[in-house]
Amino acid sequence: MERKNAWKEYTEAEVSELEKLNESYRKFLDAGKTERECVKQAVVMAEAAGYRDLKKVIEEGKQVKAGDKLYAVNMKKSLALFQIGKQPLEKGMAILGAHIDSPRLDIKQNPLYEDTELAYLDTHYYGGIKKYQWVTLPLAIHGVIAKNDGTIVDVCIGEDENDPVFCVTDLLIHLAGENMEKKANKVIEGEALDILVGSRPLKGAEKEAVSKQILSILKEKYDMEEEDFLSAELEVVPAGKSRESGLDASMIMAYGQDDRVCAYTSLVAMLEVENTEYTTCCLLVDKEEIGSVGATGMRSRVFENTVAEVLSVCGQYSDLALRRCLANSKMLSSDVSAAFDPVYASAYEKKNAAYFGRGMVFNKFTGSRGKSGSNDANAEFMAQIRGILKDAKVAYQTAELGKVDVGGGGTIAYIMALYGMDVIDCGVAVLNMHAPWEITSKADVYETKKGYVEFLNRIM
Repeated sequence: MERKNAWKEYTEAEVSELEKLNESYRKFLDAGKTERECVKQAVVMAEAAGYRDLKKVIEEGKQVKAGDKLYAVNMKKSLALFQIGKQPLEKGMAILGAHIDSPRLDIKQNPLYEDTELAYLDTHYYGGIKKYQWVTLPLAIHGVIAKNDGTIVDVCIGEDENDPVFCVTDLLIHLAGENMEKKANKVIEGEALDILVGSRPLKGAEKEAVSKQILSILKEKYDMEEEDFLSAELEVVPAGKSRESGLDASMIMAYGQDDRVCAYTSLVAMLEVENTEYTTCCLLVDKEEIGSVGATGMRSRVFENTVAEVLSVCGQYSDLALRRCLANSKMLSSDVSAAFDPVYASAYEKKNAAYFGRGMVFNKFTGSRGKSGSNDANAEFMAQIRGILKDAKVAYQTAELGKVDVGGGGTIAYIMALYGMDVIDCGVAVLNMHAPWEITSKADVYETKKGYVEFLNRIM
């Protein structure tokens, strides 16, 4: 059951549309390297499309009707959008759910130290990474400093061409003989992923003069004291913009495409659909890379509470209506899949792998080995989706995440399935997943957005 390469079927008009979508996607990636930055962009896009802040609607005591569009922000790091359909909410929603966090390095709360007149910031890696991939790269710092007087200071250092950048240093090959004998997961230890931030001593300072110089710069630029690190969220990410990849420019290389490629295509699809029969919903959530924990992760009660508020402003709330709404919903867990890499073919089972250019990818189940930790979607749900995509001529494929005993991974699908709704994983195939620079196919981005639109319009 080999799937066709979508590029072979495109008209000139479709290629033009594809390029336009991918250009806007790259701008989204460049401006959104953290959860907060992604939410800011998404809110701007949503408001331009007529969405209103649910909190303000509640405060104003307004009643919501079919066709109205709402959004709800949670702690500035997750977002839910709703377009109210003609049918009562208890009949269910069509949901797209993606995550906007990506593997990175987080700066610790007490990070600054100096050793032999070099100043460093101590970090703690976030999510599943190959630690050796993060050395000697140009890195940027993004985030916020929350001061104890309530002031919030935005930080972005390393993206402008006039900014300095940072890096994790590495041992030169001439001295690395013993180091090279270690296993890959031990070549670079987690505590060695500290970023070099300075080497120039502050004039007049005798002890820790380089650290004092760094603190003086932070004070001048951000009015920041060392104590302010205690209430800062600073993320270290690869510096630089997304790029077209390949001589044919058929691919995109960028940081954070897991899972912002599915977040962006889900968001664009959500903003594109209009006048739906059933309520549509788009979720952009945090903390998936560390188990969907915390107040901004999918395991929290925030989504359930937000749906309750939406039911209330629609004049439809009851506990039973909320339960029915969630149980009757149908969802695509919009998350990426591993693209087949012929260089590492032994890790994949070729008949059940995802390939560049063959469209959006469905993973009926994720998890690892004996499907541990997975959501195994119903055959009837997959059949319904197949019919929709066939009618709409959307290119799609199915896959597993590598050979059965090699490894595996998880998404938010199993969490949403706890409500009793139909859920299946569906997204874009990615090469170099969880590396600082990941690669996707422009054709797959395009087909996935098309598929998400058809799902929202027709699944219920």
